[in-house]
Amino acid sequence: MARERATALLVDFDGVLRRWDPAVAAGVEREYGLSAGVLGEIAMQWGRLQPVLTGQISHADWMTSVADALTPSVGDAERARAAVAQWQRYRGEVDAEVLAFVREVRAAGIRVGLGTNATDLLDADLTALGLTDELDVVVNSSVIGVHKPAPEYFQAACAALETPPSRVLFVDDEDRAISGARAAGLSAYRWNGPADLRYLRAALAG
Repeated sequence: MARERATALLVDFDGVLRRWDPAVAAGVEREYGLSAGVLGEIAMQWGRLQPVLTGQISHADWMTSVADALTPSVGDAERARAAVAQWQRYRGEVDAEVLAFVREVRAAGIRVGLGTNATDLLDADLTALGLTDELDVVVNSSVIGVHKPAPEYFQAACAALETPPSRVLFVDDEDRAISGARAAGLSAYRWNGPADLRYLRAALAG
């Protein structure tokens, strides 16, 4: 049976609408004599990451815990905090092609939501990147208290979009999120880069 045509789009933030230049973290790590990749490795440890993604702790608390974990490598708590602060000043970059696509979709009358596992810094990031008025809804895991790929996350996203799951097309760069969305009844597409926009345009055009 053919799927219903999508009438709403839900896009991931990091890895889809926002890109991160790995050279920034690498530069901080070199400057502070840290091993390559250690900032991301510490920050993304699930026991440290999960509480901030569900709103149990703040972004600032999360970064304090990263600095604490980094202190033995740097040998000084103040230097560890300085390294983390310098790393965090960079807030990524908007993918211009994806933003143009979002604008095009909204101009065609299709609601667009941002579906992201994020912290309480998300609103500030959207403002800094000039994205505040570019989306119809923002579904932030730290606000709703549950993160992708949980079915409750996608239920909340569809409710925010005021669209049934069968009519929502979700785009993400992580396989687990794609699987979770499909299990919740959404159409889902695994993002590999702007070359995928041609397919997504066709999918939304029906």
